[in-house]
Amino acid sequence: MLRFFILFSLFLDSCVAAPKTPAAAAAVPAKKWLTLNGQEPAVVARGGFSGLFPESSISANDLAIGTSSPGFTMLCNLQMTKDGVGLCLSDIRLDNATTISSVFPKAQKTYKVNGQDLKGWFVIDYDADTIFNKVTLVQNIFSRPSIFDGQMSVSAVEDVLGTKPPKFWLSVQYDAFYMEHKLSPAEYLRSLRFRGINVISSPEIGFLKSIGMDAGRAKTKLIFEFKDPEAVEPTTNKKYSEIQQNLAAIKAFASGVLVPKDYIWPIDSAKYLKPATTFVADAHKAGLEVYASGFANDLRTSFNYSYDPSAEYLQFVDNGQFSVDGVITDFPPTASQSITCFSHQNGNLPKAGHALVITHNGASGDYPGCTDLAYQKAIDDGADIIDCSVQMSKDGIAFCHDAADLSASTTARTTFMSRATSVPEIQPTNGIFSFDLTWAEIQSVKPQIENPFTATGFQRNPANKNAGKFTTLADFLELGKAKAVTGVLINIQNAAYLASKKGLGVVDVVKSALTNSTLDKQSTQKVLIQSDDSSVLSSFEAVPPYTRVLSIDKEIGDAPKTSIEEIKKHTDAVNLLRTSLIIVSQSFATGKTNVVEEMHKANISVYVSVLRNEYIAIAFDYFSDPTIELATFIAGRGVDGVITEFPATATRYLRSPCSDLNKDQPYAILPADAGALLTVADKEAQPPAIPPNPPLDAKDVIDPPLPPVAKLASNGTEGGPPQTPPRSGTVAIAANLSLSLLAMMALGLLYTA
Repeated sequence: MLRFFILFSLFLDSCVAAPKTPAAAAAVPAKKWLTLNGQEPAVVARGGFSGLFPESSISANDLAIGTSSPGFTMLCNLQMTKDGVGLCLSDIRLDNATTISSVFPKAQKTYKVNGQDLKGWFVIDYDADTIFNKVTLVQNIFSRPSIFDGQMSVSAVEDVLGTKPPKFWLSVQYDAFYMEHKLSPAEYLRSLRFRGINVISSPEIGFLKSIGMDAGRAKTKLIFEFKDPEAVEPTTNKKYSEIQQNLAAIKAFASGVLVPKDYIWPIDSAKYLKPATTFVADAHKAGLEVYASGFANDLRTSFNYSYDPSAEYLQFVDNGQFSVDGVITDFPPTASQSITCFSHQNGNLPKAGHALVITHNGASGDYPGCTDLAYQKAIDDGADIIDCSVQMSKDGIAFCHDAADLSASTTARTTFMSRATSVPEIQPTNGIFSFDLTWAEIQSVKPQIENPFTATGFQRNPANKNAGKFTTLADFLELGKAKAVTGVLINIQNAAYLASKKGLGVVDVVKSALTNSTLDKQSTQKVLIQSDDSSVLSSFEAVPPYTRVLSIDKEIGDAPKTSIEEIKKHTDAVNLLRTSLIIVSQSFATGKTNVVEEMHKANISVYVSVLRNEYIAIAFDYFSDPTIELATFIAGRGVDGVITEFPATATRYLRSPCSDLNKDQPYAILPADAGALLTVADKEAQPPAIPPNPPLDAKDVIDPPLPPVAKLASNGTEGGPPQTPPRSGTVAIAANLSLSLLAMMALGLLYTA
């Protein structure tokens, strides 16, 4: 146990920072809040940092203190042993949160609790010594880390009070049940003289009334908790929905209410937000504070939040109409940064760092990638660089799409499955390839939002899964100029195959499109040319304003000087996988590489890809929070850009003063220290060590010269220059009456040449 405490203290020192002093906090301009008292909403940590460690364990409590904003509140769910000792545990049944069932396998019982029969191992059947000495804690939500199970003892209420959190909240859920079994939570509180307890909540009116005078003398705030609207409150035998109709009556025995978050922002059956209720306004009118519960980074909430937990908090505290007075959360640092760093953030705030926000197929987490809607959303979200991976149709039309294979991100399978072929030079599986379809055929199918997590049951914005229109390269460049984005990234794929096997010169097409857009003759907007083929990048060497980006799609663990010197001949920047910078094993960050530092020594910029908001794609070390992952790569590893499918999350982080670790401020968004979290777990519980990634080898990224464009009759162009789509993006037809006679004659000469 001593070893555990030493390691845990080292972990805290390495990955969190103590909140700044109140003097530093006073230097920050005060924000205007729509809470009842005009103060900043409270961050209430349910069981400490229970999103990572077992609830109310010493680790959960200490990490909550170390990562939360100043003045946060620690919440303990009170349970009582048969000898009257108060414990901090989530439920009266021990089996979901402790090892009790393996210690006493035949001790399961059934009790009637609030009119319902519940089966399990109940806390009232054991004395405190038995629980402290024989039982340890486990994580009670199975999607969370289990490597800390069985290592930490149950905490008494006095233990949590002893950590001296800024504020302490005691939740008393089962007063009537305990009273039936000759245990009195009220008497227990009196034995403590309410010392150190700032808030007491309960779903039972009778209990709150019974301690009202004592709580008043101790200046302890009382909060009435609403359960499911159809559940019955034990004292009055009324449904909570009935009690809600007379909020003014609650003011007689409580100063606030605690409700599940869907009391305020309900969600429909398709998991989209419905209009807000008037609950907060009604409660504030009655003089009641409102606290919302049920916040966690690893819950599947409304699609409106784009899997960004900070966006959900902002919906409750910074919507322009009202603000709750506090949030109950399993992930206190995410709530802290949302309230302290992101609330009231002006959309025009300058970025705190130099890192670029580069899209991956536009805002492809919200709309089908590379569509007009995905690009517009990315621009609205403040992306610096919008990207286009150039694909070619059979008749030579260049358009933006993630891959040459249309199977996964369009509805092509329903129409052109018979056209599926094998192209081993591009991918090992069969596909429906753009270069085998005409532009008219491609436009006959619909875009489809691409989801890398389909097998896990995750969906992305299903209401718009087929929304938007395909975007030609010409229209993409025109959009970038019209919207005055910082720059555009053109990703060129399969150039050698297209030239030699399909007679399509994609490099020439891109050069021509950039010339036509005049982006090659200005320095206002950046132009990034990306490819995994060094010969493609070399062909753009004669255009100095362009930034050439080498995409390295294999994991690397080192970048030797000889390899860097070779690739520097062809590139100005590299696009690297996340796992080439931070090593991850079984969802834990186990270490980091020096690749960024090595590239920077050679004056090569480093972009990292692909960042996504879904918590299953994010290491536990990042607290299941995409913002912490951003901080780890930007502030921690010093990358020059992040390539993301959710640019709004990255932009918001970079525009927050909390992203600048050199500023004196009350709270900072800190990067994770890879490998530190694992030191807290027993060695035998840690994931197995994985072999290091191989070093970058120049032979893997230096390619032979591009072959000449073959003259093939099958694609309808006979090796000539590709056709240019009309500006509207619709298919040109030979009989279009708007074509001039001169243009028709020129086309005739071209086809007969």
